[in-house]
Amino acid sequence: MVNSTHISYFILTAYSDTGVLKYLYFLIVLALYICIIGANVLLIVVICVNRSLHEPMYLFLCSLFVNELYGSSGLFPFLLVQILSDIHTVSAPLCFLQVFCLFTYGSVEFTNLAVMSYDRYLAICYPLQYNTYMTSNKAYFLIAVSWLFPFLAIVVLISLSVSLTLCGNIINKVYCGNYSIVKLACSDTRVNNIYGLFFTVISIIIPLLLILYTYMRILRVCFSGSRQTRQKALSTCTPHLASLLNFSFGGFFQILQSRFDMSSVPNILRILLSLYFLTCQPLFTPVLYGLKMSKIRIICKRLLYGEV
Repeated sequence: MVNSTHISYFILTAYSDTGVLKYLYFLIVLALYICIIGANVLLIVVICVNRSLHEPMYLFLCSLFVNELYGSSGLFPFLLVQILSDIHTVSAPLCFLQVFCLFTYGSVEFTNLAVMSYDRYLAICYPLQYNTYMTSNKAYFLIAVSWLFPFLAIVVLISLSVSLTLCGNIINKVYCGNYSIVKLACSDTRVNNIYGLFFTVISIIIPLLLILYTYMRILRVCFSGSRQTRQKALSTCTPHLASLLNFSFGGFFQILQSRFDMSSVPNILRILLSLYFLTCQPLFTPVLYGLKMSKIRIICKRLLYGEV
């Protein structure tokens, strides 16, 4: 039994010897990472350099794209190194750093989506008062809170995990996860479990309830409003709902795999499900918004094809 601060490395056992195929996997993951970087950076630049897009809705989108870059950077470089490596180990500090990055990514994603649903609620339900309720300063404040709160909450989570006494250093995943480390503990984990439940409520359940409430109000206005109101709601809310459902779907499988025995599931399927929300969402989000948001789509076409 050793304190986790005295464990120098963890062993990731989900990797298997794939022979020369590892180079193919490396190229596939690298291509996906390049696409994620390109798509998100393009939309961030488009929003930042065009003053017509300096509105709260697009500022929230920019925050979302930055988070996609942040989350993918916490995983993809690590995956690329591990794919080519013959020994799949990770140092303890790097493992906890990855847990911090991936957990903050997930929490910021849900918080951002909740803030965006609140913004759409104001725009559709109170169109005349929208500019009064949602000022630029309020938008910047909401963005700051959506980032600062998850970072502080995860710092507490990591601190509790670091203080645990561990009986081993084997993690049956392709990347580090907090609950995978907690399951290695010999010491009492009640505080970790209670805080984990508290963190789940404030970072996932409450944002989802807020999103559900705002969309119930939006639907009520749409059914009683004009055709123009319904079209506006459909054009701005569809990508948001699709992004939320996609991320929730991936997050559900991640929680399911962490909390329950999945040994009966084929290893390759467990790996794909655990990577889904970390690999698909960062590419799905910019592509979806780039195609569905007319202002962004037009400016991107001008930028990419040189149209005037």
